[in-house]
Amino acid sequence: MSRLLIAAAIALPAFAFTAGCQSTPQANPSPPNVPANDDTSDAALAARVKQTLAADPELRRLPVSVATFRGTVQLAGYVESEMQIQKAVALARSVRGVQSVSNELHLRTQ
Repeated sequence: MSRLLIAAAIALPAFAFTAGCQSTPQANPSPPNVPANDDTSDAALAARVKQTLAADPELRRLPVSVATFRGTVQLAGYVESEMQIQKAVALARSVRGVQSVSNELHLRTQ
């Protein structure tokens, strides 16, 4: 009987100590240093740039892809004139949160 009490006296604090070390799961973990609902995220930034380009009557019909990484926006695709390239780059730069624009737009050969 005394062995059982000694074993219980040793085991009880060990269980209590390890129970305090359990982690709690997070519902939606976000990347480090990025708030979960941050409107400056790459996805939100790309959406704002796409929306800005789509609002322009001259650019909306062109196949321009938009990719973002850490505030840098990459525009890629084919356009019909140098003016469309300049306009697309200017519009992308005007969007809140854009740090820089990488222009990969090319003139479509006729």
